[in-house]
Amino acid sequence: MKAQLTNYRQSPRKVRLVADLVRGEKVEEALRRLQFLTKRVSAPLAKLIRSAEANARQANPGVELVVKAISVDKGVVYKRFRAGARGTAFPLKKRTSHVVVELGPIVSKAKIKKPASPVKLKAKKLPVTS
Repeated sequence: MKAQLTNYRQSPRKVRLVADLVRGEKVEEALRRLQFLTKRVSAPLAKLIRSAEANARQANPGVELVVKAISVDKGVVYKRFRAGARGTAFPLKKRTSHVVVELGPIVSKAKIKKPASPVKLKAKKLPVTS
């Protein structure tokens, strides 16, 4: 299941640092990591993961979930100006982020079927010359 956060007022570069920490983790472990992290984005990201978890529990309860994918994309850039010396202006870019979290069930290794192994060819033994 998916959940998305749009126009979050922090630059995508800063949000990606935290998103990389929780990608591929179990939901409980991801929330625990975010709880003790001292980054501003950790609280909204935890809320987003809880929302995606609630969406997934509606469809199929009792399944253990993992953060399958989390993407942070560029949002709207607000352009503002700050007054400078002698009547000049300095541009400011206030960047925003779009965050999409996708959760999925944990796939056990027993369920994954390996493809049939190709036929192994026997190598001919070459005579050793000295």
